[in-house]
Amino acid sequence: MRTPRRPANPLDAAEALFKPGKKVAPSPAVERRALPGVKEQVTLKLDSDILAWFQADGPGWQERINDTLRAAMKGDC
Repeated sequence: MRTPRRPANPLDAAEALFKPGKKVAPSPAVERRALPGVKEQVTLKLDSDILAWFQADGPGWQERINDTLRAAMKGDC
């Protein structure tokens, strides 16, 4: 019996073009480290009166919230 030059099944033909991949062991959970000076976008639910208070002074309200949270983190509040 003669072997065909091309596989009869197109899927087999496509699979024959690729080398088998290397098995990679799953890595343990990697701890995310914050880069200094880089801000990360998050979703945060605030009471509407708190948001209105920070926004009342105009642009920069997000930075004011950040500054307030940083002060609370350091115990300066």
